[in-house]
Amino acid sequence: MPPRGFVVFRELALSDFNRWMGNPDYQKPGRGRPQVLSPDPITERLMAIRSRKTQSKGKSEAKSEKKTKGTVMQFPAHKGRQQEPKSPLPSQHQPRPGIEAKMEPKPRYEAPLYKGSEKLKNKVALITGGDSGIGRAVAVLYAREGANVAIVYLAEEQQDAEETKKAVEKEGRECLLIPGDVKDAAFCRRAVAQTVRKFGKLDVLVNNAAYQHRQEGLEQLSEEQWEKTFRTNIFGYFYMAKAALPHLKPGSAIVNTGSETGLEGNKKLLDYASTKGAINAFSKSLAQNLAEKGIRVNCVAPGPVWTPLNVADKPSEEVGKHGEDVPMGRPAQPEEIAPAYVFFAAEACSSYITGEVLSIMGGETTAA
Repeated sequence: MPPRGFVVFRELALSDFNRWMGNPDYQKPGRGRPQVLSPDPITERLMAIRSRKTQSKGKSEAKSEKKTKGTVMQFPAHKGRQQEPKSPLPSQHQPRPGIEAKMEPKPRYEAPLYKGSEKLKNKVALITGGDSGIGRAVAVLYAREGANVAIVYLAEEQQDAEETKKAVEKEGRECLLIPGDVKDAAFCRRAVAQTVRKFGKLDVLVNNAAYQHRQEGLEQLSEEQWEKTFRTNIFGYFYMAKAALPHLKPGSAIVNTGSETGLEGNKKLLDYASTKGAINAFSKSLAQNLAEKGIRVNCVAPGPVWTPLNVADKPSEEVGKHGEDVPMGRPAQPEEIAPAYVFFAAEACSSYITGEVLSIMGGETTAA
């Protein structure tokens, strides 16, 4: 007959084994578990080993969970700072509306430091003035974030529009070209309809088209110019928003392009500055109006930016000095402004933000 210590050890081992294996059918022996009056050395050692393994496993799982939760996607580091052209820039002038392909240096829109993360995956955006300048840079970053894009532009800007299309397709997304004039309400309705017909929906509207024509004083500002500026810069925003609204759903966004002139005014841009001030008020009012529908409306108000708009408006000698009076001493490049439009379009970034005017003015704080 085996000694009592052996029996105790065997039954404890079998009991522990079945309990470790999670056997639901295991029942204790009918005579009950033997009682050990004094600790058996072998059993005590077995239980100590099991206890250490359990503690070690728990720590390992906790460490693994902590590591998983704290993991952040790391992108390859970009060597050095993002370098942008400094003022003074080459003197140049173009007839309106200005062609980006003819500018020197060409405005930068590729944003090499910007890494997409699917913030706009499977979204559809319609961008007016999307052929060049800020509009092109926004189209490229929207595509990098996973959106298909439609751009509106004037027929004479076809060359720039084709370049934008190539840039969007390079990001792996589609780009619909829609030539036309936002001063025409019927065209705005057609542009929205074309976008929805092509992509099946509309999630983001970017009102960006603009007309700017400086005059020395009120005496030189004609009624025709005043009306043209307003019809392009604020009527067009109204037309596009109204046409887009039936297609926008909760989570959709409208992003308008304002300007520092709408905050500070400009003595040579009476009509342009007035429309930009109107855009600020329109954005805030529309944001309140659409809040219950879950549609966010915000505005980006840039300072000086290197775009065809200014090359076509300023005299040649003034173009080279564009932006040199801000604290950063140079105009912004479109690629530096475009991320703000991603911020306002993406629910992941701005789901609780609406009715805001974000000024981006190179360190100028007067109107901020």
